[in-house]
Amino acid sequence: MNLFDPPPGKADDSTRPLAERMRPDRLDDFVGQEHILGPGKPLRVQIERDRLTSLILWGPPGVGKTTLAMLIAHHTQCQFIPFSAVMSGIKEIKNVMADAERNRRLGYRTVLFVDEIHRFNKAQQDAFLPYVERGDIILIGATTENPSFEVISALLSRAKVYALKPLTAGQIITLLERALPVVKMRAERALLEQIATYANGDARTAYNILDLAAAASPEGNLLPQAVEDAIQRKMLLYDKAGEEHFNLISALHKSVRSSDPDAALYWLARMLEAGEDRLYIARRLVRMAVEDIGLADPRAVEQAIACQHTVHFLGVPEGDQALAQAAIYLAAAPKSDAAYRALNQALETVRTSAAEPVPMHLRNAPTRAMKEWGYSAGYQHAHLFEDALTTMECLPPSLAGKQFYEPTNRGIEARIAERLAAIRRLKQPPDSDPKEYRY
Repeated sequence: MNLFDPPPGKADDSTRPLAERMRPDRLDDFVGQEHILGPGKPLRVQIERDRLTSLILWGPPGVGKTTLAMLIAHHTQCQFIPFSAVMSGIKEIKNVMADAERNRRLGYRTVLFVDEIHRFNKAQQDAFLPYVERGDIILIGATTENPSFEVISALLSRAKVYALKPLTAGQIITLLERALPVVKMRAERALLEQIATYANGDARTAYNILDLAAAASPEGNLLPQAVEDAIQRKMLLYDKAGEEHFNLISALHKSVRSSDPDAALYWLARMLEAGEDRLYIARRLVRMAVEDIGLADPRAVEQAIACQHTVHFLGVPEGDQALAQAAIYLAAAPKSDAAYRALNQALETVRTSAAEPVPMHLRNAPTRAMKEWGYSAGYQHAHLFEDALTTMECLPPSLAGKQFYEPTNRGIEARIAERLAAIRRLKQPPDSDPKEYRY
């Protein structure tokens, strides 16, 4: 017996990280990834029929890649060998492969789970190929990086790539509720929602927070202060799937629409501090640029799209500054919802009126027969006219002269209004009364 061997008897399971203790033993207890593990889904079918092939699990941290690999090995009656790309090299690979080859000759299958497979270089990844091809191993690689860039093409062609998604707040709450009896705690759902929000799709992070907070909460009740201390910041009332989520994004949107950059920054900061998905905020800023600014400042949507790309490229926290910059720009920009209202009016007209055929002069005539039938007859090619302006009507006869877009006199849209007024005067029949143009 070694001096450092544990004493006989059952080991103290409570000393292991909570995330390790909470790994499920049954596939039915696995939470998340229904798009590949739901009934009838491809990976689920492979596991249930024991027809497993090599695969790559690609997804962010804490979504269950290691747990899923262990469940696959258990359900398919395979020997499970975990292997870390951080700690191992070619020598270790060859030793493990030799063991796997012996197992195959004895009639046993081996699942080799390679965590962070993207950390292996090309030569190390090449070392797996002959063993995968011969069937000595079923390779399951886990990676947080895009396999198309980080895994050699020869391995990719021999393995099925499954993309795992971040867990939802509801799924993480389910995991936390299961863990409460393990840490011998009771907790209000609001506290679990706060932990799930901060975890941002990462179950391991959620478990770690719960474990730390439980250790600092006496008498079996999880304390808000203990949770705040565990995450080392103030907990804000926020639920990405609940009312407060919509309240805050509504406040941000209305502050931008009201041209109040200070209020916009405050509500943005509240969302950032509560752990809101940055790309969700970026998408909403793009909507604000289109819906509330529109053609009063056409560059607003350019700024919003540039913000979205910046946030995606830089991540947290560097990308947060791009969100702030975009929010300030949009709040300060001239406002117009004319284009937004114009589309709604056009949609309403389409829904409530007959779908008239396209006028003949607007139809292409690629064949002689179509020209003989009158296709394109009377078409006026704008570039052949002065200022590229024609008197041709492009709406169906029943809608001739209908105006959906009525620009404001704010920002760039004031110049657009002047231009459209001139165009519309040109299109009016000479004997008609001029229509009043409204801003």
